[in-house]
Amino acid sequence: MTTAIVGGGIMGVTLGYFLARAGVPVTIYEAGPVLGGLAGPLTLPDGTDVDRFYHAILSSDDHLMTLCAELGITDRLRFKPTGTLVYAGGRLEPMNGLLDFLRFPPLRLVDRVRLGLTVLQAQRVSDWRQLEHVPIRDWLIGAGGDELFRRFWGPMLQAKFDGAVGDTPATWMWSRLVRTRSTRKGVRQREVCGHLIGGYRTLLDAMAERIRAAGGAIHLSMPVSRVAIEGGRVRGVVIGGDVVPHGTAVVTMQAPVAARLVPEAPAEYLARLTSQRYLGIVCPLFVLDRPLTNVWTLNVADADALVTGVIETTSYIDPVYVGGHHLVYVPKYVAPESPWLTAPADEIARAWSAALRRIVPGFADVTVRHCLVHRERFVEPLHGAGAGERTLPFASPVTGLHLCTTAQIYPALTNGESVTRHAKDAASRLAGPGAA
Repeated sequence: MTTAIVGGGIMGVTLGYFLARAGVPVTIYEAGPVLGGLAGPLTLPDGTDVDRFYHAILSSDDHLMTLCAELGITDRLRFKPTGTLVYAGGRLEPMNGLLDFLRFPPLRLVDRVRLGLTVLQAQRVSDWRQLEHVPIRDWLIGAGGDELFRRFWGPMLQAKFDGAVGDTPATWMWSRLVRTRSTRKGVRQREVCGHLIGGYRTLLDAMAERIRAAGGAIHLSMPVSRVAIEGGRVRGVVIGGDVVPHGTAVVTMQAPVAARLVPEAPAEYLARLTSQRYLGIVCPLFVLDRPLTNVWTLNVADADALVTGVIETTSYIDPVYVGGHHLVYVPKYVAPESPWLTAPADEIARAWSAALRRIVPGFADVTVRHCLVHRERFVEPLHGAGAGERTLPFASPVTGLHLCTTAQIYPALTNGESVTRHAKDAASRLAGPGAA
């Protein structure tokens, strides 16, 4: 019997690719009409396909680069220098290296120096385990002082975590700063970002083609209602009320969703799945007629601002590849119970437009061709102190049942590099060295 992979997001498809490459027959079941999940495509009203959410490939994403080379799609990669802005103190300021830190007007000189030293201190940490029992707030105050935290780090974390930073360990900031630093090039320390022509769909389609060529199957618009478990082992997956036999099932969904698919698993295991915390996201995509900021990321360090940031992917994607449009994603990370997750789309569009007018004065001068609102309840896993010792296991108490999900990636952040790497590692555990 083939291995069932529940979920055709980038995690599930990458897992399926590496298993198929190792000679393991696989069947992927995806509830939606296209592959990709959060990394899947979105079709604009004029027929242009773009990524549903914002993604960037960094020049330091070694695993993703190797994967593209294997699949013969390296010629579809494009890279371009871009930059970062910070909204703080009612102003937009560049934030592209230590010199910008030292010139940052919203802070006193002493705090600018401390800001640069904090970044350097994070980059000198070689073993993340020394940070995982230190709350992020304590580490940042210890490194830079109370005033720097109050005026810079605190508002930024408030925006990122929707006020729920809690006991998040300093590993979160370490992962973020190290990943960003890894792509800065040259004397000016400009960030270099990239993309695949056609978006992540190019990668997904290439892997899907290899899976099918190896004899695997991919079923779209075919939701799995549950994994059938009998006598402590997997018997198959339930599709439309019928059990499709499988001896092995790998669930690639977020942990609370996975729990709903395996109600017959032991109660202690289900409790571990449902206790995993997440941030959700509300992310309108503003499709504009011209550039807005000309930088990749605008971070918000303002506790009163509605949004978490402004991500202009066409700062590194030539608009010619996305229908001549300029794409600006405006995320707000939210708690899973946030009312914004159920608010009417037009209400969100109005509120986010007002926030953009406040943060980016030039927004008043652009034409919004389309505004498409997207949201997900479980997006970014939240981890508490010591999370590395409590990571959800790949194997489960049920014979033949496995979990491959973003909550296991800790301390790395969730992105294309970390997800595809994790899927490859999971395939190696399931199929042996042939999947490596």
